[in-house]
Amino acid sequence: MSITVTRDVFPLAEAFTISRGSRTEAQVLTVQVRRGQVTGWGECVPYARYGETLERVEAEIAGLPEGISRRDLQAALPAGAARNAVDCALWDLEAKASGQRVWELAGLPAPGPEITAYTLSLDRPERMEASARKHAARPLLKIKLGTPDDMPRLEAVRRGAPEARIIVDANEGWSAEVYADLAPHLLRLGVALVEQPLPAGEDAALIGMDRPVPVCADESCHDRASLPGLAGKYDVVNIKLDKTGGLTEALALREAALAAGYGVMVGCMVGSSLAMAPAVLVAQGAQVTDLDGPLLLAGDRRTPLVFDDRGVHPPEAALWG
Repeated sequence: MSITVTRDVFPLAEAFTISRGSRTEAQVLTVQVRRGQVTGWGECVPYARYGETLERVEAEIAGLPEGISRRDLQAALPAGAARNAVDCALWDLEAKASGQRVWELAGLPAPGPEITAYTLSLDRPERMEASARKHAARPLLKIKLGTPDDMPRLEAVRRGAPEARIIVDANEGWSAEVYADLAPHLLRLGVALVEQPLPAGEDAALIGMDRPVPVCADESCHDRASLPGLAGKYDVVNIKLDKTGGLTEALALREAALAAGYGVMVGCMVGSSLAMAPAVLVAQGAQVTDLDGPLLLAGDRRTPLVFDDRGVHPPEAALWG
């Protein structure tokens, strides 16, 4: 079995801004795992927030033993982008070699479409209002916030999309004081969920605070080992394959989180349909699905995921799984 890694760049349809900065393209690593005439595919997005770079993730993958199994991979690499791409490629390889779909191999029901959020980039209030108005017909909008001056942005988006369901992502950008001031307004404006309002290292401040809308752990939740540290702080966990280190751990985290009483959100980094495809399986029945990465790109994979008014559909076998 051989593993190869290539870099791919996908220009974005427009600049994407969160509280930590802006980007105009998605830089991803595409992994091919080949055994005989069968090739499995995976994709990851190294994330600087977690100390990942393209070079470092490539080196992690290159250091794997030849012929490594999906089971041994879980111990060979930590949770993160490198393990994600290889894990998903091994699932794809196994599916193609067996003539089955990944959900069959995993013992899951056949998946269906899931309504996904569409993300509005952090910007000036008037520009966010215009963007909200442009996408007001979408059933679920996600607003990127995370500054001390977000109230005008929140009001502007609600004006632009008065009927849409809204979730908010602060990307660790608020202090406890800012969140406490905004929380009642989130409820007033019909926000359904707020992601990671405080920095992961400072989220103990959430214990005992009023949570008028559900609070979701993103940067504070990576894999099952994160769950004990979330008690009393969060109501929902955001499962991203680039954090869990692949589909194998993502499915296990979903099961463990539900058993512990958490709601489940399934999210993504900004990547192509190949990165989203395995996450569609994890998103089945999730409280919130946020797999809009391909919708933010100017171009996608040759066989992209289908997005329509029913949501994001499971991948065709030609793409993955």
